[in-house]
Amino acid sequence: MDGIRSGNLRNGLLGLAAGVLLLRFLPQLPPASAVMALGVVGLVLVPFRSYPVGLFLLGFSWACVSAQWALDDRLDAALDGRTLWMQGQVVGLPEMRDGVVRFELAHAQSRRAALPKLLRVSWYGGPHVRAGETWRLAVNLKRPHGLVNPQAFDYEAWLLAQRVGAVGTVKSGQRLGEASGFSFWRDGLRERLVAYDPHGRAGVVAALVLGDGSGLSAADWRVLQNTGTVHLLVISGTHVSLVAGMLYGLIFWLARLGWWPRRVPWLPTACLAAFTGALAYSVMAGFDVPVQRASAMIGLVLLWRWRFRHLGVTLPLLMALSAVLLYEPLVVLQPGFWLSFGAVGLLILSFAGRLGAWPWWRTLGRAQWTMAVGLAPMLLALGLPISISSPLANLLAVPWVGLVAVPLSLASAVLLPVPWLGEATQWLAGGALAVLFQLLEWTAALAPAWLPSRLPFWAWLLVALGAVLILLPGGVPLRALGLLLLLPLWFTPTQRPAEGRAELWMFDVGQGLSMLILTQHHALLYDAGAKFGDFDIGERVVMPSLRALDVRTLDMLLLSHADNDHSGGAEAVFRGLPVAEVVSGDVPGLPGVLQAQPCDERQWQWDGVQFSTWRWADATDSNQASCVLMIEASGERMLLTGDIDAPAERALIDSGRDLRAQWLLAPHHGSRSSSSWALLKAVEPKAVLYSRGRHNAYGHPHPAVVSRYQAFDTRAYDSVKTGALRIDLGSFDEPQALREIPRFWREK
Repeated sequence: MDGIRSGNLRNGLLGLAAGVLLLRFLPQLPPASAVMALGVVGLVLVPFRSYPVGLFLLGFSWACVSAQWALDDRLDAALDGRTLWMQGQVVGLPEMRDGVVRFELAHAQSRRAALPKLLRVSWYGGPHVRAGETWRLAVNLKRPHGLVNPQAFDYEAWLLAQRVGAVGTVKSGQRLGEASGFSFWRDGLRERLVAYDPHGRAGVVAALVLGDGSGLSAADWRVLQNTGTVHLLVISGTHVSLVAGMLYGLIFWLARLGWWPRRVPWLPTACLAAFTGALAYSVMAGFDVPVQRASAMIGLVLLWRWRFRHLGVTLPLLMALSAVLLYEPLVVLQPGFWLSFGAVGLLILSFAGRLGAWPWWRTLGRAQWTMAVGLAPMLLALGLPISISSPLANLLAVPWVGLVAVPLSLASAVLLPVPWLGEATQWLAGGALAVLFQLLEWTAALAPAWLPSRLPFWAWLLVALGAVLILLPGGVPLRALGLLLLLPLWFTPTQRPAEGRAELWMFDVGQGLSMLILTQHHALLYDAGAKFGDFDIGERVVMPSLRALDVRTLDMLLLSHADNDHSGGAEAVFRGLPVAEVVSGDVPGLPGVLQAQPCDERQWQWDGVQFSTWRWADATDSNQASCVLMIEASGERMLLTGDIDAPAERALIDSGRDLRAQWLLAPHHGSRSSSSWALLKAVEPKAVLYSRGRHNAYGHPHPAVVSRYQAFDTRAYDSVKTGALRIDLGSFDEPQALREIPRFWREK
């Protein structure tokens, strides 16, 4: 009877979870009336034998309602780009990097308009901001908006999952109230932890104690990603489970050695102590969604261990999954959710059927092998890189972090008030982390993370099936077939343009430019986006997009000129891919490591596609010196102009070239000083491309320029509205805009 009831419970929980998980794949939310009707049907079905279907409908309805609430709480479109005075409280831990203070403002109020419940703002050159303080701020507000590319971090989905309704830039502000409460205590603890930093790793200690990753540099994150160890340095289920395990293990061994009072049952006490410790650690870490997820999982596992062990090991996983999804349905938009529950499910699959006890070293090795193979399909689906060195790195790092770094870091936080003992413990914790990072850097240098090309669904399905087969217990028939099913990772054929055709991509890089030109056997990148401190468009956007499009080498990296918004990301591309040749119109302004050659007037052909370059010899600044590129495929032409201005445009016209082209990249992002009448008459474009940032400080494209193109009846494609744009040059077809691919969280 218990088996029947537990089976029914599993089926119900599976239906409930599946209903909420479906939210992630919706192109748009259904109408409110449809959601309400589905919810009513679900309520009717639950009392009957169709309760899994009923719970599925209830879960789906709740997810849609919750998502709609978050969408409704976004900044009103009428306020987009406006500056308002407001008053609110700083929540979470503010982050300061490269002179920019970033923090979240909760329950902000303005006399002029209603505001979202949570804002994320940046203050360039701002003062020291503490958690818990109340501020009166003048903020230039913007609706959530992110870059959309073949492969890149989905900022809009992340903001919605955090329920951030607007972002903004602080123009001025005044502190109204001093900090107080628990957030203020956490902020103060962080300051005390990072004040003493003999090994340069105090920021990592703060990450392990408080879940604050702001002390890790971009280089640190790169090392962690390359070695598949991000989960070890940002508080997650691993750390919370460790604290719970230590407390549970302490009571277990006291009872086993006979040192525990017989009047007090050790098992419920151990479970209660473990959950209390895990919950306290979670609260200290800020109790963000990943930590909430871990706390729910641990609580249910401990409850299962205490009273319901006879119901099987999968039940607590399903209960934790359902609890997390019901509490915050939008968690399905976060990659960490899928990876954490996927990892637990894989471990259950790998260890549930084993016979006898394994030695610890074999268990640890098996766990890392399971994670490396089993999570690969999920990483592919999420567009995340696969770490080749992850099994080895985690084999070393997991015990080091779990048994050395985390205990020392927590001890240093507890012992801070003790003058010499607190500093000594911090020195040991920082030293342990410095050793860890040195090992990880060596490992990452030997085998950096690998981002395979984007696979078609059929190929991904084969890889996922292969991973499951490999992880099945030994002796299962056809298990070796799993290795063959992994072959699409390396041998899936890439679709390239036919002879005489070219595939062009205008990447969505904000205020800047990066365009990829692919022929049947060649690749050219025209500009590489900008770099702002640690945020490198070349590394974060251009390189992942090139990998997703299966670009493994560049025949030419053509940097129109040396301005940051065109060449700032070039070094990241140069490091990440073999580049046969770097060409630029402003060689002296570029880093010497690029070994750029000057842009000469030349013509060449790749796979039946014609290319030609031009540069104004009498240019007086970097913009005027931009290297201009003409591409022609099967009679269809595109003119890429960099940042040339009206005098450079006149020189280009006077060169006597045939400038007629169906496609024109608006010179200088649509600046008023460019796109002269003379150029438009010479080119006669049918379509114009604007590559720019939303609400950019320069006002690009200028209204006068827009009206000129409209006078020529030219279709406009704006990266802010289209995201990345794909053009099949030589087909004379309409382009494909990635932002037009429907996602319910994405602003059109």
